[in-house]
Amino acid sequence: MNSYGDPSSPHGRARIPGQHGDHGQADDAYRSGGEARGRSAAPDGTASAGRASVSPRGAASGGRASVGGSASVPPRGASGSASVGRAGRASVPVSPAPGRASVPVSPAPGRASVPVSPAPGGSAGRATVGAAAVGAASVGVGSAGRARVGSAAVGGRASVARAGVSPVPGGPGVPGGPGGFGRGGRGPGDPDAIARAKKRKRVNMLIAAFAVFIMLAGLGVVGFTYYSTNVVLPEDTTPPQATELYAFDNKTLIAKLGTENRTLVTIKDIPQHVQDAVAAAEDRNFYKHSGVDYKGIARAAWNNFTGGDKQGASTITQQYARNAYDNLKDDTYARKVKEAILASKLTERYDKPTIMQHYLNVIYFGRGAYGIEAAAKTYFSKSAKDLTVAEGAVLAALIKQPVASETHKGYDPAVNPVEAKQRWNYVIQGMIQEGWLNAAGRKPAPTEAEYPKNCPKGKASPGCLADPKKAGAGLDYGINTPYGNVINYVKAEMRDKGVCVDREDQVTARKPTCSDALMSGGYRIRTTIDTKVQTAAVETAQRKTKGSELDGQPSNLMAAVVSIEPSTGRVRAYYGGDNGTGTDYAGKNIDSKGNLSGGHPPGSSFKIYTLAAALENGKSLDSRWKGKAFTPEGTEFKVSNAGSDNPTCKDGSDSCTLRESTLKSLNVPFYYVSEDIGPEKIVDVAKRAGITTMWNTNPSEAVDLTKVKDTRQVAPAPFFHVVAYGQYPVTVLDHANGVATFANQGKYVKAHFLFSVQKRNQQTGKWDTVADEGKVKSVDAIKPDVVADVTSVLKDYPGRIDNRLEGGRQAAAKTGTWEQKPGTLENGDAWTIGYTPQLATAVWVGNVKDRKPIKLKNGDKVTGSNLPAEIWEKVMEKALDGKEKLEFPPAANVGDPNSGNGAPPPPPEPQQPNCGPLDLFCPPGGGNNGGNNGGNNGPGGPQDPAEPPPPPTDGDGDREAILPTLTPRRD
Repeated sequence: MNSYGDPSSPHGRARIPGQHGDHGQADDAYRSGGEARGRSAAPDGTASAGRASVSPRGAASGGRASVGGSASVPPRGASGSASVGRAGRASVPVSPAPGRASVPVSPAPGRASVPVSPAPGGSAGRATVGAAAVGAASVGVGSAGRARVGSAAVGGRASVARAGVSPVPGGPGVPGGPGGFGRGGRGPGDPDAIARAKKRKRVNMLIAAFAVFIMLAGLGVVGFTYYSTNVVLPEDTTPPQATELYAFDNKTLIAKLGTENRTLVTIKDIPQHVQDAVAAAEDRNFYKHSGVDYKGIARAAWNNFTGGDKQGASTITQQYARNAYDNLKDDTYARKVKEAILASKLTERYDKPTIMQHYLNVIYFGRGAYGIEAAAKTYFSKSAKDLTVAEGAVLAALIKQPVASETHKGYDPAVNPVEAKQRWNYVIQGMIQEGWLNAAGRKPAPTEAEYPKNCPKGKASPGCLADPKKAGAGLDYGINTPYGNVINYVKAEMRDKGVCVDREDQVTARKPTCSDALMSGGYRIRTTIDTKVQTAAVETAQRKTKGSELDGQPSNLMAAVVSIEPSTGRVRAYYGGDNGTGTDYAGKNIDSKGNLSGGHPPGSSFKIYTLAAALENGKSLDSRWKGKAFTPEGTEFKVSNAGSDNPTCKDGSDSCTLRESTLKSLNVPFYYVSEDIGPEKIVDVAKRAGITTMWNTNPSEAVDLTKVKDTRQVAPAPFFHVVAYGQYPVTVLDHANGVATFANQGKYVKAHFLFSVQKRNQQTGKWDTVADEGKVKSVDAIKPDVVADVTSVLKDYPGRIDNRLEGGRQAAAKTGTWEQKPGTLENGDAWTIGYTPQLATAVWVGNVKDRKPIKLKNGDKVTGSNLPAEIWEKVMEKALDGKEKLEFPPAANVGDPNSGNGAPPPPPEPQQPNCGPLDLFCPPGGGNNGGNNGGNNGPGGPQDPAEPPPPPTDGDGDREAILPTLTPRRD
C-alpha cells in the first residue's frame, strides 16, 4: 500500500507539493541501506554535487541538509539545521523533540529558520519544502527518523537542488567526529568527484553510442540482406528430377532413376482440392498472408532462446524457400532471416498458384517421392491430376512428417495408420472450415468410409494405397531389372545424339554429363522396347522365372536374347542379364582394366555371312565343295566337320553343295570357300550386315570393325579362314542386327534403343522433344538376290531341327555350337539365330562365370538345336502372335554351279523300267523325273516343312557338335 504523509508506513513515498500547495508528483525516496542521493553542503555553506548521508546516532544525531542555493547548517549537538532559500538563506535548525516533528516554514526573502523537534525514540519526519525538488537522503545503519517539513513560500518557486544531509564533524562518538562514523560532505572543488562525474558521463555516452550502433547495425544487416539477396527464379533453380523410361507404347514405365524421384507438373495438372488440402494441412492462411508468419518467427525465436528445440515459421512460401535453395538447408538463425526475406520477395514476384505449384514440385512425401506427381504415382499409382479429395488429403497429411523418426512414427498410412487417419481428418475438417469443401462450387467432403483402402498385398492399382514394398518407381527402379541394360544403351545413344556428354570438361549450360542427365535431368525417354516381345524373352530365358526354359537347369547356364525389328532397327526385346550393373551377356562389357569383352563364339550360326560372301563372289548354292576333313597347308590343325570327318552327301559322294553343306552345318566346305574368296570377304559381309566388333582369340583382343576401312587389314590376320565357321566371338546384339539385315532383304538399319527424348517446358508444362531416332536410314548392305538365296536355304532349317513356327509361318534359322576348350568334346557356347520378315532374334546359351561344359539337367550336351532353339521358337511364337504371316521372296539362284572345288555328281546309272512287254507304260525321260533338279525336289532333298525332319545321318549340323578351335599359324 502506498502511503502519502503517513510516518508509520515503512513504504511511504516522498511527495513534493507544487508551488501553489498542490500535490506534486510522487517520487520514491527509498533506497537500499537507507541511502539517499542529494547534494552535500560544503563546510563553507555552499552546495556541491555529491551524496548526503544521514548516519545513525546514539541518543540523537545531527546532520545538515542544504536545500536550494547556499545553505548553512551549523552543527547543534543532537540536532541539525537545514537552510532553505533561494535569494537568501534559510536556516532550518533541527532539535530532538518527542513525537512528530513540526517544521514551520516562514516566508521570507532572507533567512528562514525551521526548527524541527523529533520525539525521543521517534524518527525524523519527512520535509516538504515548497516546490523544491528534494533529492534522496542517504540513511545509514542507525534510524535517523523522518523529518516532516511543511511548505514555505520562499519568494516564488524555490529551486531546490539535491539535499545533502550528512553528519557534521563533532566530538567523540559523534558522526564525523573522533571515534564517530559516517562521512562528511565534499565541496564543489573536489577534483576526485569531478573526475568521477566526467568518467561516468563518458561511459554512459559510450554505452549509449554502442547501443545505437548495434541497433543501426542490425537494421543495416537486415536491410542489406533484403536488398542484396538475389532471388533466383524458381525456373532457374530446377530441382533434381527423375528420368523416366517408357516402352514403345509410351505408357508402360520400364525404368525410373535419379537422385530424387520427382516429375515436375504445372498448377493446371494439380486439382484445386489437392491444393486446398495442402493449404489446410500446412498453412491455412496461405491465401491471405504475405508469405511470412512473423508471429511464428517470434514464437520460434523465444522457444530457441529459452532452450527449446529449434523451430522456424512454417508458411508454405517459407517451406518452399527452404526446400528449393541449397543454402537454406542449414539450421541457423541467419538461414531463418534469409528464408523470410526470400519468402517475402517470392510473394512480391509470384501469385499464390505459382508458389503453390513450385512448392508441390519440391516437397518430400516419403517413400522416395519428391513432388506431388511422384507421390501420386507412388502411393496411388495414378497421376496427380486424377487424385480424389480423399487421396489428396492423404498426401497432404504426409507432409508434416512423411518418415518415421525416433520420437514419432510419421503419417505414412502403412506405417502409422491410426495417426495418419487422424491427421487426414484434421485436413478434411480444415478444408470444411475454410470453405474449401461443402460450399457452393466446391466438392463435397469425403466421409471416413471413403478413406483410401490398402491395395491387395503385392498388387498396386489406381485408387488404393500401394504397399511400400511395391511402391513402383523409385530412384533406381529398372536398374536392377532386365531393363537395366537397356538404360545403358539409352545413355550411350543420348550422348551420340548430343543430348549429353561423357566428360566433365565437355559440360555446357545445355549439355550435362550423361550420368547427370539421367539422374537429375527429368527427361521422358521413349524406348523401342515392345513389352510383348520383351516379356516373351524374359519369361522364356530368365532362370528365376518359373516355367522358363532355364528353370531347373544347371546353375552354370545363362541365356541371352535380342530381338530386332528388321525394317526399323528398333530393338524390341533385350535380355542380357537380370540387372544393368552386372555382366551384360548380350552386349559389350568393360572390365576394371578397361578391356572390352562380351563376345561369344557364334559357331556355325556365322555361316550365313560366309554363304552370302560366297554368293556375292560368283558361287552358287548348287556349287559343290569337298567335305572330307583335312589339314590345311602351312598349318598344324585339322579342319573337320562336327561329328564326321568323311561326310556323305545326297549323291553318295564326299562333295556337297553349299545348300546341303549349310543344312548339314559342315565346316570343311566353308573353310574351302574362305580359301577361295578370302576371309576378308567374309568379314566384310559380316561388317556390312551389322557386326561391329569381333574378338581375336589368341590373344583375346577386340577389333572394332566400324573403324576398319579395308577388311584386308584384319584378315587373314588376325581373322584367319576359321572365321568361315564362327571361331571369333561376337555379341548377341550384333549378331541379331546382322540377322535383321537378311530379314530386311539386305538393307542394314542400325539397331537402336532410343525412340525419343523429351524434356518438360516449365512455362507451358508441355514436353519438348530434344532428340529422336529421326528418319530411319537403311543402307544397301547385301544384294537382295544374294539374301533371297541365303533365305531359301535357311527357311528349311527350322523343320530340320523341329522348331517350326505355328500355323505354317515362314521363318529362317541357323544354329551354332562351339567347344568348351580346345581338345575337348564338351560344348561351351550354343546359338540359334533366325528371322521372319517382321522380326529377327538371336539366342545364346553359355556359362554364367567360369567356362564349364554346358549340359542339360538330364546330362545331355547343350547344342544349338536344343535349348537355344527352344528359347528362339517360344520367343518368336509369343512375339508374332496375331501378326500377319508374311512370306520370303523366292530364290534368285545366283552364281555359277560349277564354281566349287568338289567333284561333280556321278551320272545316274541307266535303269530299264518294267514297262511291260510292249513298253506301253514307260514314261519319257527314263523314269527319274529328269534328275534331282539341283537337289531341291528330287528324292533325298529337303523335307517338306509339313513333314517330320529326317533323323541325323552323321551327327553333324542337324544336331550340332563341337568344332575345331586350334588357332591357326601361318608360315
